[in-house]
Amino acid sequence: MTDFLDDKRREISDRMRELKAAVDEYNRLEAAASALAAVRGSGSGSASATPRRRGPGRPRGSGTRAKAAGAATRTTKARRKPGRPPGRRRAGRRKGSGTRAAQALSFVQGQPGITIPELAAKMGIKQNYLYRVLPGLEQEGKVNKRGRGWHPKA
Repeated sequence: MTDFLDDKRREISDRMRELKAAVDEYNRLEAAASALAAVRGSGSGSASATPRRRGPGRPRGSGTRAKAAGAATRTTKARRKPGRPPGRRRAGRRKGSGTRAAQALSFVQGQPGITIPELAAKMGIKQNYLYRVLPGLEQEGKVNKRGRGWHPKA
């Protein structure tokens, strides 16, 4: 049995030695092909074997180079992002008008001077949510802040 295993090991190592040169040649050819694919304007007019990748879902010709070239020729002026005009409120529910705001308001009325960490612990929610809700209630005139504590508006 050991003779059989030794023969197979020897056959495998001999074959691997034979193929080593072919593998080395393949790796050199692959490196050369990728280097040639990176070179532009070869003049041959033929398509490369490996097409250039674009981002997922981007149509042909939508690269940033064309946009950047066009932007460089135009004069630079401040561009505003599309959206609602300045000074207008966003559509939807007003800040501080949800059920959490009503719950926070009832806790503030029940315990004047309560801080946000105490309030968050009582409500079982994270503090950062209350840092958004309570200023909204303050703008509506329902609560006011004195020091670190929140008090109901009289």
